[in-house]
Formats: sequence, structure tokens, C-alpha cells
Amino acid sequence: MAQAWKCSGLRWSAEGPVLVWDGGRRSALTWGKRVAFGVAEGGVRTCVGARGHACPVRAAVPGRSTGARCEECARLDRAHSVAADTIADDPRPYRVYLAWFGPGLLKVGITAEERGSARLLEQGAVCFTWLGTGPLMAARRTEELLRAALGVPDRIPYAVKRAVRAALPETEAERTAEVLELHARAVRLGGWPESLERAPCQPVDHVGVFGLAGLPAAIGEVSELVAGGAVSGRLVAAAGPDLHLLPEGGAAVVLDTRLMTGWELIPAGSEQVTVPVRQFKAPPGVQSGLF
Repeated sequence: MAQAWKCSGLRWSAEGPVLVWDGGRRSALTWGKRVAFGVAEGGVRTCVGARGHACPVRAAVPGRSTGARCEECARLDRAHSVAADTIADDPRPYRVYLAWFGPGLLKVGITAEERGSARLLEQGAVCFTWLGTGPLMAARRTEELLRAALGVPDRIPYAVKRAVRAALPETEAERTAEVLELHARAVRLGGWPESLERAPCQPVDHVGVFGLAGLPAAIGEVSELVAGGAVSGRLVAAAGPDLHLLPEGGAAVVLDTRLMTGWELIPAGSEQVTVPVRQFKAPPGVQSGLF
């Protein structure tokens, strides 16, 4: 029987995207590299546990879950989470950022200053700029100010991000224009927390980092892995947790690597994608209320 591996997810390093496996093995991903794996017949996806601890009951979890955690482990994982607003006394400085994912698709968010731009890479932000730095609660209040005054959301669904990546503006100036305009509108607002140090608008573009230039349009996204199924394709781009794969003789598809966690994976027995793929709908309209 072929050796099985468990994936811990996609990480972004200074050299680019890396798949991390249980036990510490790492697989660097480069453009053109073939990504291929399968799920053994009879395989079952099990909970990955929480905060470094294994799930005590090895609960089965749905194939479509991006968290790969049972209800109890998901609760424990978010028990001390900045994203879930369960920590109010974190002493670390935080940065507020504006991120752009495509025409009309902007969001505001926060990240610990010590993490640098890692959070933006993990979210698949095509370009971004910092808005300011300060204590956690000041960063949270600034985030809420932009949401309330300018209608800027703090979340954009991954399905929306994926559907527009192959139709992004060609030049960096075009891609950063909305970030520049939104930053200018944000700094004109009153009510900023005094403890937040504002940052000048200095957009960072990730098209080169993600390999999005000339990206072939994808027909859809893998909706789940299944026992006996396989994923195989040449890597043409990566953004956030997503891999854009071009199967042999087929059209490009997007794989959310979070769907890989919890499965025991084996070498692929197919050159194609033989798991369910959800077709992309027509590109959604842009957000209203921003400009």
C-alpha cells in the first residue's frame, strides 16, 4: 500500500508558497510544478484538532469544510482568537490595512505588526496598503470606523476572489487606483483613535508574487475531496490558500488547500481532476457604496 501523508496546509515564505505536511516535511511550490495526489478508496476525513492538540475522538468531518474541525475543536480553536474578538488585552501593536482583490472588491482588516504582510498573502490580497499602527482596540475601532462610515467590509468570500483573478487590470497603476482613493477617503474621516499612528499610502502589488500575470481563466473550484478521487495539474498560480492548477489536456481549476487537511493523501493514480468541481458563475458585480 502506498505511503500516506497528511497535509497541514499552505504557508507563505519569503520564497513563495509551501505545502506543509504533518511531521514537518515541506514541499516548495514553483510555477509549472505538477501537483498530484489522491485519496485512498474508503478514506475518511478526520478532525485536525485544535491549538496543537489532536482531536480526542478523531471525529469525522465533512469534505466541504475548510476548517476540518469538529464542533468542539472549532470552539476551542477560536477560544483565544483575535479574529473572533475573544482577546481584548493583547499587548502587541496591530496594523490596520486596506486590501484589494479585484475591481470593486476592497476590505479593511487588522494584523499583528510582528507578522508583517503574511496575513495579506494568506488572504490572497492582490494589492494592499497599511492604514495605521496602534494598540489592538484602537485598530479595531479604526476598522469599525471604515465599515460604518465608508461601507467597507471586513470580509470578502473566497469564491468571489477566485472568480475574478483571471480578469484583473493589466497594470499595477490600474490595480492600485482604488486602494489609493479609499486610503485618501479614510484619512479624511474624523473620529480616528488618537493612539493609532497613521501610515502613508504605499500600495504593495502581489501579482508577481502570486503568478497572476497572464493567468488562464479557471472553469471552477474543487468543492471537496472524496475517497477514491484525485487532483492532478500543473501549478500556474497561487494566492492565499488557493492553487490554480492546469490538468493535462483540460481547463484550469482552483484548489483551496484547506480542503486537503484531515485526509490521508497518497500519490495520484490519475492525470486529471476526478473530485467534484463547482463551476464558476458569471463574475459578480462590484460592491456598491464605496465610490
